[in-house]
Amino acid sequence: MNSPEFWVFVAFVIFVALVWKKASAAIGTMLDGRAERIRSELDEAERLHKDAQALLNGYQRRLADAQKDAEAFLAHAREEAARLRAQAGSDLEASLKRREAQAMDRIAQAEAAALADVRNLTVDVAIGASKRVLSGGLPPMQADKLIEQSIGELPKHLH
Repeated sequence: MNSPEFWVFVAFVIFVALVWKKASAAIGTMLDGRAERIRSELDEAERLHKDAQALLNGYQRRLADAQKDAEAFLAHAREEAARLRAQAGSDLEASLKRREAQAMDRIAQAEAAALADVRNLTVDVAIGASKRVLSGGLPPMQADKLIEQSIGELPKHLH
Protein backbone atom coordinates (compact mmCIF):
# COMPACT_ATOMS: atom_id res chain seq x y z
CA MET A 1 0.00 0.00 0.00
CA ASN A 2 2.87 2.35 0.53
CA SER A 3 4.55 1.51 -2.74
CA PRO A 4 4.91 4.40 -5.21
CA GLU A 5 3.45 2.27 -8.03
CA PHE A 6 0.24 1.85 -6.08
CA TRP A 7 -0.14 5.62 -5.53
CA VAL A 8 0.75 6.35 -9.18
CA PHE A 9 -1.92 3.85 -10.20
CA VAL A 10 -4.48 5.44 -7.83
CA ALA A 11 -3.60 8.93 -9.13
CA PHE A 12 -3.87 7.69 -12.72
CA VAL A 13 -7.32 6.14 -12.08
CA ILE A 14 -8.52 9.38 -10.43
CA PHE A 15 -7.11 11.44 -13.32
CA VAL A 16 -8.80 9.21 -15.94
CA ALA A 17 -12.11 9.36 -14.03
CA LEU A 18 -12.03 13.18 -13.88
CA VAL A 19 -11.06 13.55 -17.53
CA TRP A 20 -13.72 11.02 -18.59
CA LYS A 21 -16.41 12.85 -16.60
CA LYS A 22 -15.65 16.23 -18.25
CA ALA A 23 -15.11 14.76 -21.71
CA SER A 24 -18.33 12.74 -21.64
CA ALA A 25 -20.30 15.84 -20.60
CA ALA A 26 -18.75 17.86 -23.45
CA ILE A 27 -19.39 15.09 -25.97
CA GLY A 28 -22.98 14.72 -24.75
CA THR A 29 -23.59 18.46 -25.08
CA MET A 30 -22.08 18.50 -28.55
CA LEU A 31 -24.19 15.54 -29.69
CA ASP A 32 -27.36 17.07 -28.21
CA GLY A 33 -26.69 20.32 -30.06
CA ARG A 34 -26.11 18.51 -33.32
CA ALA A 35 -29.26 16.42 -32.87
CA GLU A 36 -31.30 19.58 -32.22
CA ARG A 37 -29.81 21.29 -35.29
CA ILE A 38 -30.64 18.26 -37.45
CA ARG A 39 -34.16 18.13 -36.00
CA SER A 40 -34.73 21.80 -36.79
CA GLU A 41 -33.41 21.32 -40.34
CA LEU A 42 -35.76 18.38 -40.82
CA ASP A 43 -38.68 20.43 -39.51
CA GLU A 44 -37.78 23.26 -41.89
CA ALA A 45 -37.49 20.83 -44.80
CA GLU A 46 -40.90 19.35 -43.95
CA ARG A 47 -42.43 22.81 -43.79
CA LEU A 48 -40.89 23.75 -47.13
CA HIS A 49 -42.14 20.49 -48.61
CA LYS A 50 -45.67 21.18 -47.39
CA ASP A 51 -45.53 24.74 -48.75
CA ALA A 52 -44.28 23.52 -52.13
CA GLN A 53 -46.93 20.79 -52.21
CA ALA A 54 -49.67 23.32 -51.43
CA LEU A 55 -48.42 25.61 -54.20
CA LEU A 56 -48.21 22.70 -56.60
CA ASN A 57 -51.77 21.65 -55.73
CA GLY A 58 -52.96 25.21 -56.31
CA TYR A 59 -51.25 25.36 -59.69
CA GLN A 60 -52.65 21.98 -60.64
CA ARG A 61 -56.15 23.20 -59.77
CA ARG A 62 -55.57 26.33 -61.86
CA LEU A 63 -54.34 24.19 -64.74
CA ALA A 64 -57.39 21.91 -64.45
CA ASP A 65 -59.68 24.95 -64.39
CA ALA A 66 -57.93 26.39 -67.43
CA GLN A 67 -58.32 23.08 -69.25
CA LYS A 68 -62.01 22.94 -68.36
CA ASP A 69 -62.46 26.50 -69.60
CA ALA A 70 -60.60 25.64 -72.79
CA GLU A 71 -62.77 22.54 -73.30
CA ALA A 72 -65.94 24.56 -72.68
CA PHE A 73 -64.70 27.24 -75.06
CA LEU A 74 -63.90 24.59 -77.67
CA ALA A 75 -67.30 22.95 -77.19
CA HIS A 76 -69.00 26.31 -77.56
CA ALA A 77 -66.98 27.05 -80.70
CA ARG A 78 -67.96 23.69 -82.18
CA GLU A 79 -71.65 24.26 -81.40
CA GLU A 80 -71.45 27.68 -82.99
CA ALA A 81 -69.73 26.23 -86.03
CA ALA A 82 -72.41 23.54 -86.41
CA ARG A 83 -75.23 26.10 -86.11
CA LEU A 84 -73.66 28.40 -88.66
CA ARG A 85 -73.01 25.49 -91.02
CA ALA A 86 -76.67 24.52 -90.86
CA GLN A 87 -77.79 28.09 -91.64
CA ALA A 88 -75.31 29.01 -94.31
CA GLY A 89 -74.55 27.55 -97.68
CA SER A 90 -71.26 27.13 -99.40
CA ASP A 91 -70.40 30.84 -99.08
CA LEU A 92 -70.43 30.63 -95.28
CA GLU A 93 -68.36 27.44 -95.19
CA ALA A 94 -65.12 29.37 -95.76
CA SER A 95 -66.07 31.83 -93.03
CA LEU A 96 -66.77 29.00 -90.60
CA LYS A 97 -63.40 27.41 -91.23
CA ARG A 98 -61.68 30.72 -90.59
CA ARG A 99 -63.59 31.22 -87.31
CA GLU A 100 -62.86 27.68 -86.16
CA ALA A 101 -59.17 28.21 -86.86
CA GLN A 102 -59.26 31.44 -84.83
CA ALA A 103 -60.99 29.66 -81.98
CA MET A 104 -58.40 26.88 -82.04
CA ASP A 105 -55.61 29.49 -82.05
CA ARG A 106 -57.17 31.24 -79.05
CA ILE A 107 -57.52 27.93 -77.23
CA ALA A 108 -53.94 26.99 -78.06
CA GLN A 109 -52.76 30.41 -76.89
CA ALA A 110 -54.81 30.15 -73.69
CA GLU A 111 -53.49 26.66 -72.99
CA ALA A 112 -49.92 27.71 -73.79
CA ALA A 113 -50.23 30.76 -71.55
CA ALA A 114 -51.71 28.71 -68.70
CA LEU A 115 -49.02 26.05 -69.02
CA ALA A 116 -46.31 28.71 -69.20
CA ASP A 117 -47.69 30.39 -66.06
CA VAL A 118 -47.81 27.09 -64.19
CA ARG A 119 -44.32 26.12 -65.34
CA ASN A 120 -42.88 29.52 -64.45
CA LEU A 121 -44.51 29.51 -61.03
CA THR A 122 -43.38 25.93 -60.40
CA VAL A 123 -39.84 26.81 -61.38
CA ASP A 124 -39.96 29.88 -59.10
CA VAL A 125 -41.18 27.70 -56.22
CA ALA A 126 -38.50 25.10 -56.91
CA ILE A 127 -35.81 27.79 -57.09
CA GLY A 128 -37.06 29.42 -53.90
CA ALA A 129 -37.15 26.10 -52.11
CA SER A 130 -33.71 25.26 -53.43
CA LYS A 131 -32.37 28.61 -52.22
CA ARG A 132 -33.85 28.01 -48.80
CA VAL A 133 -32.45 24.49 -48.65
CA LEU A 134 -29.06 25.61 -49.93
CA SER A 135 -28.88 28.54 -47.55
CA GLY A 136 -29.62 26.10 -44.74
CA GLY A 137 -26.21 24.50 -45.18
CA LEU A 138 -27.03 21.47 -47.35
CA PRO A 139 -23.88 19.95 -48.88
CA PRO A 140 -23.49 21.00 -52.56
CA MET A 141 -23.53 17.43 -53.85
CA GLN A 142 -26.77 16.63 -52.04
CA ALA A 143 -28.27 19.99 -53.10
CA ASP A 144 -27.42 19.28 -56.76
CA LYS A 145 -29.00 15.85 -56.45
CA LEU A 146 -32.20 17.36 -54.95
CA ILE A 147 -32.36 20.03 -57.67
CA GLU A 148 -31.91 17.46 -60.44
CA GLN A 149 -34.54 15.24 -58.88
CA SER A 150 -37.00 18.17 -58.61
CA ILE A 151 -36.38 19.21 -62.21
CA GLY A 152 -36.89 15.61 -63.34
CA GLU A 153 -40.22 15.42 -61.54
CA LEU A 154 -41.59 18.68 -62.99
CA PRO A 155 -42.99 17.13 -66.21
CA LYS A 156 -44.82 14.49 -64.17
CA HIS A 157 -46.55 17.23 -62.15
CA LEU A 158 -47.36 19.40 -65.13
CA HIS A 159 -49.35 16.82 -67.12
